[in-house]
Amino acid sequence: MVYLLRRTVFYVLTAIIALSINFFIPRLMPGNPIDSLLARFSGRVTPRTLASLNALFGLQHHEGLWGQYFAYWRALLHGNLGISFTYFPTAVSHVIGASLPWTLVLVGLCTVLSFIVGTAVGCIVGWKPGSFLDNLLPLTTFFSSIPYFWLGLIALFVFSGLLHWLPVSGAYDSSVSIGWTWSFIASALDHAILPAATLVISTISFWLLRMRNMMVTTLGEDYILLAEAKGLSRMRIMAMYGARNAILPNIASFAMALGFVVTGSILLEVVFSYPGIGFVLYQAVSNEDYPLMQGIFLVVTLVVLLANFLADFCYILLDPRARDEA
Repeated sequence: MVYLLRRTVFYVLTAIIALSINFFIPRLMPGNPIDSLLARFSGRVTPRTLASLNALFGLQHHEGLWGQYFAYWRALLHGNLGISFTYFPTAVSHVIGASLPWTLVLVGLCTVLSFIVGTAVGCIVGWKPGSFLDNLLPLTTFFSSIPYFWLGLIALFVFSGLLHWLPVSGAYDSSVSIGWTWSFIASALDHAILPAATLVISTISFWLLRMRNMMVTTLGEDYILLAEAKGLSRMRIMAMYGARNAILPNIASFAMALGFVVTGSILLEVVFSYPGIGFVLYQAVSNEDYPLMQGIFLVVTLVVLLANFLADFCYILLDPRARDEA
């Protein structure tokens, strides 16, 4: 309990530092986001309107950088993430709320599926090195070595451009109304097939190879030999003795992967024009949208820290050595 309390204090301090960096980094970028916003109006803006926009977005020059910093924390503690420049006059919370579910469903499910399948197959392959499945590892390594956005472009060219089997872009057909109807769900699944398959194929090798190598390492451990001497079944030894110890590094990596799910796969979402949080972040950076960038980084920071905390908790549950050290 004391160990978890110490980790909680550590993550709270880390969150404060990360959110402070979150404030300063966008403001170190060259350019002025107000100029980017005014460019849409072709300069037809009065000085009074310009002053109002600066006040609205908290960019008054007389406040200075530190004044904006404390105003940023006050707004943050009140749950106010500001108004997006890119989607003006929509609030940042609404923009994130509209795009985050698409990323969580697509990237989240793909990450979980890739982890489960890759870890399970890696466990079997590592338990029987030199088998038929072990000889297929170079194939998975080949696909993982291709950048996922390039793999997405190839998939678009083949399945959308040549064969016309799947849609080119978007998350659903524009003719379908959003709602829990079969037509909308079918359209969303149809649009998600290509980005989901691309993401799973390009990431499954990572989990498979890590689990396979760790399983091969555990084969020579004393506790495996002791379990075999007891006459336990091979399946029980593999699951309860081999896989339980070999999976620990994968648990930590999986927690990190879940933490970064909320960022989406930025380039993949750009390639498929998928309206997830990664695509929104790309637009925010392009338009120097301070509030939207800060809001997305806030969500990413909190989720990553929470995922790491859960990884620490899982380590204590799975590994007696970690409990003794704690």
